[in-house]
Amino acid sequence: MTLYERLMAGLFDQPLVDLKAAFAPLPSLQSLGLSKQEVFDIVDSQLTSRLLDVHSRELQAAGESFYTIGSAGHENNAAIAAAFRPNDMAFLHYRSGAFFIQRQRQKPGSTPVHDMLLSFAASADDPISSGRHKVLGSFDHYVPPQTSTIGSHLPKAMGMAYSIGLAKRINHRGQVPNDSVVLCSFGDASANHSTTQGAINAACWAAYQSVPVPAVLVCEDNGIGISTATPHRWIESSFGHRPGMDYISCDGRNLLDVYRASKEAERVARRLRKPVFLHMRCVRLYGHAGSDAEMTYLSKEQIAHNEAQDPLRFSLALLAHLGIADQASMRQHTEQLYQRILAVGRKAIAQPKLADAAEVMAHIAPERPEQPIPPAATGETRARLFGHEKHNLGKPQTLNKLLNWALLDLMHQYPHLVMAGEDIGKKGGVYGVTNRLVNSFGPNRVINTLLDEQSILGLGIGMAHNGFLPMPEIQFLAYVHNAEDQIRGEAATLQFFSSGQYSNPMVIRIAGLAYQKGFGGHFHNDNSFTVFRDLPGVVLVCPSNGASGAKLLREAVRLAEEQKRVVVFLEPIALYNTKDLHTPGDNGWMRDYPEPTERIAFGEVSTEGQGTDLAIVSYGNGFYLSCQAQKQLAEQGIQSRVVDLNWLHPLPMESLLQAIAPCEKVLIVDECRKTGSLSEELITRLQEAGDSTQKVQRLTADDSFIPLAKAAYHVLPSVESIVEKAKQL
Repeated sequence: MTLYERLMAGLFDQPLVDLKAAFAPLPSLQSLGLSKQEVFDIVDSQLTSRLLDVHSRELQAAGESFYTIGSAGHENNAAIAAAFRPNDMAFLHYRSGAFFIQRQRQKPGSTPVHDMLLSFAASADDPISSGRHKVLGSFDHYVPPQTSTIGSHLPKAMGMAYSIGLAKRINHRGQVPNDSVVLCSFGDASANHSTTQGAINAACWAAYQSVPVPAVLVCEDNGIGISTATPHRWIESSFGHRPGMDYISCDGRNLLDVYRASKEAERVARRLRKPVFLHMRCVRLYGHAGSDAEMTYLSKEQIAHNEAQDPLRFSLALLAHLGIADQASMRQHTEQLYQRILAVGRKAIAQPKLADAAEVMAHIAPERPEQPIPPAATGETRARLFGHEKHNLGKPQTLNKLLNWALLDLMHQYPHLVMAGEDIGKKGGVYGVTNRLVNSFGPNRVINTLLDEQSILGLGIGMAHNGFLPMPEIQFLAYVHNAEDQIRGEAATLQFFSSGQYSNPMVIRIAGLAYQKGFGGHFHNDNSFTVFRDLPGVVLVCPSNGASGAKLLREAVRLAEEQKRVVVFLEPIALYNTKDLHTPGDNGWMRDYPEPTERIAFGEVSTEGQGTDLAIVSYGNGFYLSCQAQKQLAEQGIQSRVVDLNWLHPLPMESLLQAIAPCEKVLIVDECRKTGSLSEELITRLQEAGDSTQKVQRLTADDSFIPLAKAAYHVLPSVESIVEKAKQL
């Protein structure tokens, strides 16, 4: 018996479910505000979803479908979709296929069967991902595509929900109306993931303080995660009494009960602007995916019990109970629907696939039109903005001070630029970079967050979905590893999996790198940023002094705003307050504040000196040390130039090759570890560039974590080691 035949037998060759025995008295359609036609449409969405799941597995067997996690057993999430507006943004779990189909019904002219089959077949004509992944997503239907198999989409859903109230407070015209709510669906197994827990905690934390977070968190609880059972009543016990969040449950077999609960959740979220946990108890059918043999971990009795709870059986019985359609007419309707799906499927698998690497990569970082840069503050406005700094203006300053001034200018230029992070408000950040920004722009644009990096980055991603230009801050480089998948798996991939239709531009400021006196441990004195360097489309930039810091930060904001890029702006902590270069009191590392129009272009290096004996290539702290070494080398007759890379990913190879061309020898000074560091890529790229006359070597940190106090300098490059290596070279 085929899966389709098994389905039809289960739905139509058995007596109708006794709804009175299964459920408490059913509410009237009038009390729910539902018409008979609307009920039929929801059931039709359920049947469409199930038949698509069936055909997906048929196509997989024929080698034409490649991702078969389906929605079987969860189909009453179609009733959830029916309860909300079509422009309430929805971040959907992979078992929310019926929701997606019902959402498309709300816009005339939509073709959900065609679109989803193109996705199943990995066709280049797939309207959301162009065949890059089987995802539920549509720009026109306010469904950003999710590739998450756990809960990594929850932080950005919470960020999007938070941004709706923020848009209203600062008069920002967002992508959705100010009374919108956000939906986010996930499974009971995903509810245990730290990302899910953190996101829900962040929503409750904000709501507890009466901050609007109009989000409906839909937990589709089928009682099992692949093969591991969820403890009885675990979800209810875990989420039923969270402060700041309402809990509403419903029976996922019962269309009317799911609709009732959804309308109540919608009322609370939309009117009270509170988060709601909507717990839909359902059943999983057909195993986890096409390759999953559920009989290896479930008994025949358990499988039979689950099939008896099939929500489609209850929905068909409801149609008969309400006098909408009988079994015979629904059998005919289902057979016709299946034949239509088969016909569309035959066309879908014949559609073109992605043809080459260029097509695959077309939307990693698509080129976008140039935009005029907003004018900087002038006259009285500028005088007010910098009034607290009038005694410092015109004088050379340190890195942290000039970054602070650049932020003052940028936040004035871009009214939708919003900063978020731990202690960035009144405290001004741990190192003073955000000092007094909250005084000028208020707590809605300089947001003190809770201590959770996943939620900080998710807030940024969510705000970007609503047209903001976010600048989240991670307090220390090592802290980002708690949340790196928000960058890797969410922010970096959105344009790729939406064919450029969605983007989440942002500048992520991270304080890091080593050489901090008195600090130790890999959490506060970390010299590893390898995690950012293999992310297609993500830009990594690192300044070394105040002037480059201001110029690069302006360019980073331009890249985010104009080109919709995700930019990681890595700030060397040890150089924040560095004043001197060669001798105490020389103020050699202080810089004048560049004019607001000055930037260092994307892919452009900076050079100190014009010597041709040797080119020293570095960045951050290494550039500072190399400038010190440059003087000592000159005293010994070695004339060098020191090149500051500025851009660490992608590497600025064209500009770099021009800068080092006059030199016969090149020394790469890399303050990060020998293994997995930037210098590995850089030395390879220089060799590939093909100049066999240049001799290239590198000096790196040791493969060690950073210890406390002066012991740190045993494993890091020093001025002395740079001079010695240069002389050897």
